[in-house]
Amino acid sequence: MQHPEPANKLSAAERAAVLSLCNSTEFSSLPPSQIVPKLADQGRYLASESSFYRILRSDGQQHHRGRAKPPVRRKPPTSYQASAPCEVWTWMPGPVAGMFFYLYLIVDIGRRKIVGWEVHDRESANLAAVLIRQAVLAEGCIARPLVLHADPNIPTGAAR
Repeated sequence: MQHPEPANKLSAAERAAVLSLCNSTEFSSLPPSQIVPKLADQGRYLASESSFYRILRSDGQQHHRGRAKPPVRRKPPTSYQASAPCEVWTWMPGPVAGMFFYLYLIVDIGRRKIVGWEVHDRESANLAAVLIRQAVLAEGCIARPLVLHADPNIPTGAAR
């Protein structure tokens, strides 16, 4: 079953005008989300933002259009590896989602064991220092070299 064409469908000439505008020097490095408002500021309307995206996609031009390099997803480097207990620990201070409490958590990576944890109503270096001292004493690692590594992938700070 075929559906009738919408009455407001852009003509071939209108689609060509959108492509021409997107490829012009003034707009070639901008995405439709920035082109349409700029045109509106000039009192011009060619098509909706979604139509701009649709036209670019159908012409194979829906890609990174900015002058900057497109973002590249990279895994953060892991510079510490543990082969035995009490060599490398990681701690993950952070809030419980939707609540204003902080979980201070220290994990011994070598044993995959939680060696210290506390919950507080604020983030504080002093509270963290006390927890770390208690964990070191409880695990008997006071005379051994120990790396305390804060994981950059764990968000810190309260979600508000």
